[in-house]
Amino acid sequence: MRRSVLRAAAPAVGEQENTPLPPAAPAPAPVVRERLRTEFPFELPRGYVDEAGTVHRDGVMRLATARDELVPLRDIRVQENPAYLSVVLLGRVITRLGTLPLVHDGIVENMFASDLAFLQDFYRQVNAEGHTRATVECPHCAEPFEVELGGSRLGES
Repeated sequence: MRRSVLRAAAPAVGEQENTPLPPAAPAPAPVVRERLRTEFPFELPRGYVDEAGTVHRDGVMRLATARDELVPLRDIRVQENPAYLSVVLLGRVITRLGTLPLVHDGIVENMFASDLAFLQDFYRQVNAEGHTRATVECPHCAEPFEVELGGSRLGES
């Protein structure tokens, strides 16, 4: 006579006898993309003085394009004096200055030297490094906060 052997059913995949399943892995955090910032406000240390004597200090600079950097190289003033490149370039990327209806290289060339130096530095920070703010952590309380790398006044950093 044949003997029948009774076998217990094999546990299903992922199941063990009396062993709980491991917790499910947490869902990945959603990717939050920061919107590209293309315009950056600034405040000139001294300010541009227009023909009427009005001082213009608050302005906006946009990110430069390759065209912004290439077109001035064809300018005869830049070819004769390479230092003039920054004047022409800044005249292209400053989109607003105070209440002036238009900003161009003629405005930039009549700025005080300290304002021109500030704008050249600001241009480098915005275009080469991508931003002028950094998130840091307080060494005492570990609270995160943002700092302005460019400063809003000449000499600040």
